[in-house]
Amino acid sequence: MHDDRRITEQRLDRFVRDRLLPAIYGKSIPLQLSSWDAPGEPVAAAEAMRQIFTPQEPGAPWGKAWSTKWMRLQGEVPEGWGTADDTAVEIVVDLGFNSDAPGFQCEGTAWRADGSIIKAISPRNYHVPLKLLGGGLSIDFYVEAAANPDVAQGWSFAPTPLGDKATSGDDPRYRLGRIAIAELNETVWELNQDVWTLSGLMHELPTELPRRHEILRALERMLDVMDPDDVAGTAAAGREALAEVLSRPAYASAHELLATGHAHIDSAWLWPVRETIRKCARTFSNVVALMDEDPDFIFSCSSAQQLAWIKEFFPELFVRIREKVKAGQFIPVGGMWVESDTNMPGGEAMARQFVEGKSFFLNEFDVECQEAWLPDSFGYSGALPQIVKAAGSRWFLTQKISWNKVNRMPHHTFRWEGIDGTRLFTHFPPVDTYNAELHGRELAHAERNYRDHGRGTMSLVPFGYGDGGGGPTREMVAAAHRTADLEGSPKVRMGTAKDFFTKAEAEYTNPPVWVGEMYLEMHRGTYTSQAKTKRGNRRSEHLLREAELWCSTAAVRLGPEYSYPKDELQRLWRLVLLQQFHDILPGSSIAWVHQDAERNYEAIARDLEGIISHAAKALLGTGNKRFLLNAAPHPRNGVPALGAAEAGTAETGVGVEEHGGGYILDNGIIRAVLDKDGLLTSLVDHASGRNAIAPGQAGNVLELFRDTPNEWDAWDIEEFYRRNVTPLTHAEAIGLEHSPAGVVVVVKRSVGASAITQRITLDAGAKSLGIATTVDWQEREKMLKIAFPLDVRADRSASETQFGHVFRPTHTNTSWEAAKFEICAHRWIHVAEPGYGVAVSNSSSYGHDVTRAVRGDGGTTTTVRTSLLRSARFPDPEADRGEHTLELSIRPGAAIADAVEEGYRTNLKPRFVTGGHTVDPLVSVSNPAIVVEAVKLAGDGSGDVIVRLYESLGERTAGTVTAGFEATGVVATDLLERPVEAPGVAVEEDSSVGLVLRPFQLVTLRFAR
Repeated sequence: MHDDRRITEQRLDRFVRDRLLPAIYGKSIPLQLSSWDAPGEPVAAAEAMRQIFTPQEPGAPWGKAWSTKWMRLQGEVPEGWGTADDTAVEIVVDLGFNSDAPGFQCEGTAWRADGSIIKAISPRNYHVPLKLLGGGLSIDFYVEAAANPDVAQGWSFAPTPLGDKATSGDDPRYRLGRIAIAELNETVWELNQDVWTLSGLMHELPTELPRRHEILRALERMLDVMDPDDVAGTAAAGREALAEVLSRPAYASAHELLATGHAHIDSAWLWPVRETIRKCARTFSNVVALMDEDPDFIFSCSSAQQLAWIKEFFPELFVRIREKVKAGQFIPVGGMWVESDTNMPGGEAMARQFVEGKSFFLNEFDVECQEAWLPDSFGYSGALPQIVKAAGSRWFLTQKISWNKVNRMPHHTFRWEGIDGTRLFTHFPPVDTYNAELHGRELAHAERNYRDHGRGTMSLVPFGYGDGGGGPTREMVAAAHRTADLEGSPKVRMGTAKDFFTKAEAEYTNPPVWVGEMYLEMHRGTYTSQAKTKRGNRRSEHLLREAELWCSTAAVRLGPEYSYPKDELQRLWRLVLLQQFHDILPGSSIAWVHQDAERNYEAIARDLEGIISHAAKALLGTGNKRFLLNAAPHPRNGVPALGAAEAGTAETGVGVEEHGGGYILDNGIIRAVLDKDGLLTSLVDHASGRNAIAPGQAGNVLELFRDTPNEWDAWDIEEFYRRNVTPLTHAEAIGLEHSPAGVVVVVKRSVGASAITQRITLDAGAKSLGIATTVDWQEREKMLKIAFPLDVRADRSASETQFGHVFRPTHTNTSWEAAKFEICAHRWIHVAEPGYGVAVSNSSSYGHDVTRAVRGDGGTTTTVRTSLLRSARFPDPEADRGEHTLELSIRPGAAIADAVEEGYRTNLKPRFVTGGHTVDPLVSVSNPAIVVEAVKLAGDGSGDVIVRLYESLGERTAGTVTAGFEATGVVATDLLERPVEAPGVAVEEDSSVGLVLRPFQLVTLRFAR
């Protein structure tokens, strides 16, 4: 037989484009339009509907960036429309859409006159069924049209002013398209879905497979029986021609795909938070409307924050969502406040993501999520399995690792083992997207790509438009039904994540194990971009620690005299957790988002300082004594951990000697030599007598790198950045200042248009040298790092992560190691050889790199660099420009325990308060390796004291935790403060607990009062 396959395929494509799609709406007439332009930020529907609406010209330009236009749509349905069995009346609303980028352009919300939401209007979901209006044949409703600009601009990554309302301009971004009453021909629409499904499947089948040709010939028969001049009249015959190939059952061994509706709505990204709130309302109203039409449709919704917004701003929609949750169609998943970054949030913040998220779902819907759901975060901390399990969950899902540039994950279903040994049953959907449309191409890819064939038979596919929202459409649901049992296709079944995990775990009883972090081989620049956002996060985390500790202490010590500010602390925690969303904290959003974040952090700091001040005043009483409030988990200056007392003074001061235009600083513990350019040529701890700086080299070297990634500017650092570096070794001035605590060497430098001032501090009694770098940063597409070449033969580095640390090789033996050329560390990074190590701590930085080289003398230089600043131009063309202060310390002769202590010291600055008496710690721990991370009152209002702690050294550790107050009992709990069995926890008496902890074990204790 002659091969006319391509001719028939071309014929089909044109028929669909020119005949079938236009026939879906066979008749239409325009509606009468009037409008009102909101003068500033969006307003509530009730307020908008009270305004004076003036006639709106059809087809007119509209909408400067970020503006809102309200339109009133009125008309009468022509007699006889929608009366045939296979027809329905709908209103079609084209706001000027570009069909290529749903969620990244203008969007609309349809509202009834009573202020209730109907559904969203978006590029691929622009219809409003007449039956949803509730007004018979008279049409009268409103559309809230949001002129969100297309910041992505085709993903050219070119700088754009559109991400800042102040620079986005006043020109209209869109032109109104067709806004009309239309008659939907349901048979034509169904035929289009048949063709879409079969054509998509056909193109994925091998040409040598008979099934491909059977589908082609069935489609050809459909084309033959259809009358192009009467598509509506012959559509039923066309469907009949396809019925047989659509009815053929799937292969018995076909891969099973559990499809769950999804809309990965970024809580902020190329739009501000205020727009995300409206995106959530649009998306959720869409899915509720779909559920009304199809009881088989299931939608998985993560992020408690987004549902909290709906409850606050759209209560009528929230009631409808709650009904669908009860019906088992609208499924809360993930159990987190937001889909956060997992690399940078601190341990307690990561725990609170689950505490707040799961608590919200339990309180509002009586649903406890069993899975963690993070499809799009930029890598996954090795601490996460233990945190997820401690929250009472058992499964984990991600998608982003499919973005790896170098190495491919070897499994799709596996057990993920964390740094403490906790394992989670984990799935990584082989469909390689969280925005699937259920097209034949995606389904075939999921089946071909699945790496666990022969042991597992199923995978999960999240479907629906995401990032900018929109969610599933009726076309996607139709595709799911058609591929439920279709020869040549995987078997698609709609269901829940719980359905998938339960069945997958039961069939795959001995899956492979992945140990440690899941490092994303992309987006490494997110550890550094938008430094002020990162500084705000770190500061907020530590202020919250202080606030909860001192408020709890005051509540216990003072009783009814002090009221614990539970609601205010929860509000502030939730605001911090929102900023940890995976496009805010990583620094990958538009300027507007980061301006909001910085304002939020300022407000958080102000409120928390007030809370701490109030609690401290209540605790210390009146008097003129000067007390140090030590919120750290280690004693400081003679003040016990978690207590308040008068601070001791160092026995010796700091000696200063001028040397070659520079200075030698010595406090009897460490000795630092700074040359005439402020470079650190020697750093010796007197206990070992060893110089930490490599021979012939210098530390405190600021290095300026060219930073021009191939794509994803704010996200990515490419390995080739290392090939273009300028060391900033010249000082314009160097001088000496004295401080009450010690001495400060002030060094001034400049590069390009940026001025740099460093304050290098050695305090009396200090075991580390402090370096504060203040930069008026004006560079573009450059990265600033600070380097310390150390005389240490380290084959690995240790970086703090949540509730522990992670080791990473310093060599590049394999592609997996070579890909980790930029790594994330929290408050400290440590390199060591047996018997000697060096710790570098920081107050707000996360990005680091560690390299090694063997010198001519045979020794090894291990260089630790901390990434200070970047200057990407997309999506925020002014990212990081302005003044920054970045603090770090370097501690020679440091073990891991010293690094842990130094990290808290750098991030919890001394807090001195005047008062009348000391404050005993609320809780004490006998072994400093067991670190108290949080002290708070129980969330149920009982007044019980919650203590969260962890083993910090990566060793088996024993110790005793003792309450410094009268306790009536103590139990181990999960993160939600529910009693659990905890290995290694033995209650010795009502106020004392004995612990024998495995490496990095996390424990939460509840002391009853």
